[in-house]
Amino acid sequence: MIYLTNDKTSFPSPDTASEEGIVALGGSLTPERLIEAYSEGIFPWYNKGEPVVWWCPDPRFVLFREKLHISKHMRKMLREALYCVTYNRCFTEVMRQCATVPRKDQDGTWIHPELIEAYTGLHKRGIAHSVEVWEGDVLIGGLYGLKMGKIFCGESMFSKRNNASEYGFITYLQAHSNIALVDCQIYSEYLERLGAEEIPRKEFLALLGKAYEERENEKIIT
Repeated sequence: MIYLTNDKTSFPSPDTASEEGIVALGGSLTPERLIEAYSEGIFPWYNKGEPVVWWCPDPRFVLFREKLHISKHMRKMLREALYCVTYNRCFTEVMRQCATVPRKDQDGTWIHPELIEAYTGLHKRGIAHSVEVWEGDVLIGGLYGLKMGKIFCGESMFSKRNNASEYGFITYLQAHSNIALVDCQIYSEYLERLGAEEIPRKEFLALLGKAYEERENEKIIT
């Protein structure tokens, strides 16, 4: 297992990951390191007080835009514009709310202050984004993640009303037609109901590489 020092910015190939998907340990959560990690299909997931654990699981859980399933009930909610959805209005608060959600088979939360600070830094750079769902002036749901070209790397979501995060997620995808794929990272029964599926890591990395290349080309053109 590779252990990264704080000043080392290169990751080993995801092909060297352990059976459970761990690529490396250690290092810091600087914006530069996080950007490099996500561009290579690697993401951090670890407990507070422990070294950073970098993952790239195989298979990868993803949602192709054309396979998004919207239930009849949700279609009705969307038609009635039941909630108000905003983007990037309170990124840090969305992360804090996500941290309060109890997770099955998890003791505590992996969204700790160090992680919130790191992703807020990416948000200030226009890379990490939040979706907020409001009932009046009350924040009742939301999600956050990173946008890498045509791929949205979803990190976490929360709901204080039934289907609030789903409402925000679907609204976000409908408003951003250039997103072709959502990286859900690891299996979730909830997201499977929305159409997410597992694909080989090799296939995911090829899709990510293409999306990242298109993103860089857009920068050159603009």
